[in-house]
Amino acid sequence: MKVKNICCIGAGYVGGPTMAIIAQKSPEITVTVVDINEQRIAAWNNPDVEHIPIYEPGLSEVVAEARGRNLFFSTDVDAAIDAADMIFISVNTPTKTYGMGKGMAADLKYIELCARQIARVATTDKIVVEKSTLPVRTAEALKNILDNTGNGVNFQILSNPEFLAEGTAVSDLHKPDRVLIGGDLDTEAGREAIQALVGVYAHWVTEDNILTTNVWSSELSKLTANAFLAQRVSSINALSELCEVTGADIQEVSKAIGMDSRIGPKFLQASVGFGGSCFQKDILNLVYIAKSFGLHEVADYWEQVIIMNDHQKRRFAAKLVKTLYNTVSGKRIAMLGWAFKKDTNDTRESASIYVADYLLNEQATVVVYDPKVTQEQILADLDYLGTRSEAENRALIHVVNSAEEACDQAHAVALMTEWDVFKTLDWNSIYAHMLKPAFLFDGRRLLDRKVLEEIGFDFYAIGS
Repeated sequence: MKVKNICCIGAGYVGGPTMAIIAQKSPEITVTVVDINEQRIAAWNNPDVEHIPIYEPGLSEVVAEARGRNLFFSTDVDAAIDAADMIFISVNTPTKTYGMGKGMAADLKYIELCARQIARVATTDKIVVEKSTLPVRTAEALKNILDNTGNGVNFQILSNPEFLAEGTAVSDLHKPDRVLIGGDLDTEAGREAIQALVGVYAHWVTEDNILTTNVWSSELSKLTANAFLAQRVSSINALSELCEVTGADIQEVSKAIGMDSRIGPKFLQASVGFGGSCFQKDILNLVYIAKSFGLHEVADYWEQVIIMNDHQKRRFAAKLVKTLYNTVSGKRIAMLGWAFKKDTNDTRESASIYVADYLLNEQATVVVYDPKVTQEQILADLDYLGTRSEAENRALIHVVNSAEEACDQAHAVALMTEWDVFKTLDWNSIYAHMLKPAFLFDGRRLLDRKVLEEIGFDFYAIGS
């Protein structure tokens, strides 16, 4: 079958960019992205395309090309479901904060709500595609709901996990390493559904880069891919601490390791720790799955990746406090960067949140600047932790409009996100307007230590 109408439920960091690229590359397919969040849909429909809700380099240009032609954003979820041949589910699957599996298992309530809405509305056969990151065998639960609560409609369930990286999402979608599609390979209807989705991606992806598997393999591949990448980050961060006590340089060690063709250089940059919506959530999900099958040694192995990541964030904050004479009470600390990585406005699980929380607990005054993250989001991130009241957070943390303003009269600067703009700041001028001695803590190894020490900074970096 040829797909003519696509509906995507969920207008977030996955659904929005993915559907924009599909619409750009497949002008004959009508793509409708739906969400019950009216504010978010209004932002996607903003006439000024530079103010769409997600910042990704190149995304606004893609949306401008396709929006109104064959790409649409709507809150009318039922109408989009009814019209679609293929429905992508791209809603949030956070880690559970309650009940069985609290703190580890994925919360699938939004997935189930989508399935029940599809079953209620659909009157023609549909292909339903899991785009959210889901635990193994979720497709089976989806099929049970759709087959038993629908209107006699035939549903095929596919798994099509995303492997895009925030900050490079557009290029990742334009030139993916692979597209993974899992489905029912044992039936003719299942194979036809798989080929229908293959046909969508084949508009711009070579078929050699489109892999087809059974559903369970596809679901597990997503979790393990993220777990392997996060493992590399925690591994190099563990070595960064060893470098500090032995006198080795983590950048030199990382370069030497990365030149081994069997290992490679990617994800071997020491930092305050990994963040984002996927790594921690997916590893915890993997840990929960392993424990549920009694594989406790497997669970312990992967859980250590999370433990090391949390340790790195605490260690960075504690190092800052210790260096400032074991107290930051009443001191002004500038934090440059709040997003979990550069070229995105996503702050989920950002190391900056936890470092700021640690410093606020030590009664520091924290002043934040990030090129793309709003004050509203920064305050919401701190409120979500529940460490202090909303009023206390608003009294203790200040969000400003430039790096220079953040650093003015500060005792110390903490570089938290590897935004390119921070590399080109006038550090001589910044140093001149700070309180002396002036400390700089580089959590991403962005800057040249010798240059900063020549200016006069007391300089501290991960692994230094």
